[in-house]
Parts: sequence; C-alpha cells; structure tokens
Amino acid sequence: MPPPQSTRRELLRAGGSSLLGLSLADALRAQAWATPRNGGPGWGRAKGVILVFLQGGPSHLDLWDPKENVPDSVRSPFKTLRSKVDGMEVTELLPRIAEVTDRLTFIRSMSYSPIGLFNHTAAHYQMLTGYTADKVSPSGQLDPPSPKDFPNLGANIARMKPPEKAMLPFVMMPRPLQESNVIGKAGNAGFLGRAHDPYTLYPAGDDFNESKMDRIQAAALSLRPELSVQRLGRRADLRNQISAATPHLQKAIEDMSLDEYFDQALGLILSGRARDAFDLSKEPDALRDRYGRTTFGQSCLMARRFIEAGTRFVQINWPKQANSDRHSWDVHKDLFKRMKDDAAPRFDPGFATLIEDMDERGLLEENLVVAIGEFGRSPKKGLSTSGNDNDPDGRDHWPYCFTAAVAGAGIKRGHVHGESDSTGSAPLRDPVHPTDLLATIYHALGIDPHTMVLNHLLQPRELVPGEPVTDLFVR
Repeated sequence: MPPPQSTRRELLRAGGSSLLGLSLADALRAQAWATPRNGGPGWGRAKGVILVFLQGGPSHLDLWDPKENVPDSVRSPFKTLRSKVDGMEVTELLPRIAEVTDRLTFIRSMSYSPIGLFNHTAAHYQMLTGYTADKVSPSGQLDPPSPKDFPNLGANIARMKPPEKAMLPFVMMPRPLQESNVIGKAGNAGFLGRAHDPYTLYPAGDDFNESKMDRIQAAALSLRPELSVQRLGRRADLRNQISAATPHLQKAIEDMSLDEYFDQALGLILSGRARDAFDLSKEPDALRDRYGRTTFGQSCLMARRFIEAGTRFVQINWPKQANSDRHSWDVHKDLFKRMKDDAAPRFDPGFATLIEDMDERGLLEENLVVAIGEFGRSPKKGLSTSGNDNDPDGRDHWPYCFTAAVAGAGIKRGHVHGESDSTGSAPLRDPVHPTDLLATIYHALGIDPHTMVLNHLLQPRELVPGEPVTDLFVR
C-alpha cells in the first residue's frame, strides 16, 4: 500500500492525537488519502513531465551561459551565438537551441553547497530525490541503491498522480544512472516500494550504438499467443466473482492494493496505447531525422510519444555514464573535442526538436520539460575541485552555479531567471536550489511539495524540503 500522505497542518493535529493514545504513524495512516492543496502561478498546469537529465554535469559556460571579457583561463573556446531572444545567448555548440529560446526559460542561477556532493552519484541523489544521501563523505558517496532510499521524484509523482488513461505512469530511458560501478542510485522508488519503480527502457548495446532505440520491444505488454483478449477478460470476471464470494479474503487483501495493480496491469495489456508508444516506426523519417538518429535524439522522440499517450513522468538519462569519456559531459579532459564532436551534436538537435515538436502539437502548453545536469563545471579551466586530474583545457565539477532549461505548462517563454556573476562562478541574484526546482515540478503538477510521506521507518518526511519558484510561471 502506498505510504500515507498528509499536510503540515494535519501533522500538527496528529501531534496532539498522541494524547489520545494514537501514535503519529497511526494518525498519518488515518489521514492516508488527505488531499493537500496549494495555489499560485503555475499550480496544476502540467499533465506530464519530461526530465532530460544530463548526467555527467554539462559545462554551463560552454553551452548556455557564455561569458565575454573574462581571462583566458575562464573563457570558453567556443564562440558566443546570438539566439532568438536578446540576453539568451548560447555558444556555437547549440545553433538549434538558439532557435527555440523564445519557448524556453534559462535558470542561470542553479546553486547548492557541495558538502559531500562533489561526485556524480551523491549529486544525482540530491537532484532527483531532494535529499542528501546517507553515508556521505567529503568527496561524495558511492553506495548502491537501497530500499531505504528516498524515491526518485517520478515515483512520487506516479503514486500521487497516476495516469488518467491505461498507460505506464513512469518511464526511464535509455540507460540507467551510473557512476563507475554504482548503477541506478536515485533512479527508483526507494522506500515507496518496487510497485512504483519506473518502467525502464534500457536496450542492449553499448553507449556508442546509436540505433539501439529501434530494437526496443513492448513484449512485456503483449498477450501471449494462447491468451485472447476475451479469455483474459473472462479471467478478470472470474477473479471478481471469487472476490465477491469471499468477502473475508477480499478484506484481508485490501491493504495490499492488489486490485489497483491488477487493474492497472490488465488495462495496459488490453489497451494498445502503451504498446503503440514504443513504436518509433510510426513517426515520419523526416521528423526522426530532425531529432537526430542517435540514442539521445530517438529517446527524446519516444518521450514525446509516451507523454502524448498519457504517461505522467518520463526521465531521459544522458546515454553515457556520468564519469566517462567521449560524449559524456564529464569533461575533465579533451573538453573542446568532446563537446564539439560528441556531446553537443547529440544534445542540440534532440532537445531543440523535442521543444519544437511538442509546441507544434499543442503538448507544450500542458506538459513541463526540464533539462539539467547534477552540477556545472568549474569556471577556471584546469582547476581541481573534486580530486580529479584536469587538463589545462578541462573543467572540474562545480555545484556552486549552473544552468537549467525549462519550458511548457505556463513557464515564461524567452525568459532568463536569475543571473550568474561575471565568470559564472556564483549566482548574482535569485539563486535556485535543486530542492526548489523539484518543488516547482511538483507544484506544476498540482502536488503540494510539502506533502508528508512515511519512510521505511514510518517517519514523516516532506516530498521535498524546497519552495516552488513561482516567478518562473506566467501570472
């Protein structure tokens, strides 16, 4: 059964209930289906979310927060490129994104203190759950996933806002989150339970196989040949008859939410909606070419198909593990070649076309798109901030200041929120903590970010200890 949820006000009432012999956990269980309410600009505008998670930490200075009149040790090797909107300049690596800035907001003041968060895995965990992982050392942590972990925000969203149609609630692709040998940290439902884990689309093939998305099959959502729809329907009727005839048994399993999971699974199988969302061959070749015939580009296209079909939350992980080579964003070395030849040519057409395509279909008006990494890169090239070796042209991890791009669901168009200083080292105004960005995502979906859930120890915890940045939305 999903952990109960409650508001802060109800928790205060619950505290008083202990005088009546009820524990806080008992009180929370009694309030399991309380519906928190919030409001303000952007509240409830989004039906779904696509999170483009650029694991590896892209360099804000070399993508979408270029700086002029700075020392050579800071200056990007890439030329600054004017975009459709004055003040939203990008570098020459992003010519396609430059053409869609009139549909985006850049948050150039993302920032957090790096205590124990200088490696990728620890930063992933904070960025995607809103909490700092346990057992964090000064350089970060490399603990594997645990059922005690805080949930990925997609799991919380799928539990609290299940799809209105028979559709997969939470999808993650095209590869797991990964640093070194730690795979999947911050990518599952944690203490919410396995039932709320994402449906993962991780096709076989290494990270340089750009055609792997074409091999994805929806076999798990298909009927076995010996099972017809009518026969499966009769099985469902039989199950309902047995349940009706055995009320004591039915009562005993109510708390396990078996009906909910059975009905959801049956609906997915009987509906062709989910299976169709997997089929990229239904898209015109010209559109697939616009997205880019790469793993990332085709993942963006498939994410649009899932959102269009009714999926609530899709997370696209950058298709190269965080601390890696070539098209990884972890540019301690070979920054110029890797960003120019490998990473940017994949990212630029994929993300830009996702924004264009969703806008042209009317999907951007009611769905939120967010692109962000776990941190930025050091303004000074060659500087070691995480204990890694860096070439003179490389940049190390930098959580003090970086950029996010957001669009859709009432987000302002052609807008810059916040400002970084002259070298991109720290926010000058309107800093946004990762927890505030997560709170904004929940807010856009009509979920109060201060809603309480019970963790594995039955302790109440907020969905995220942050505040929505309502200035991002049109009033």
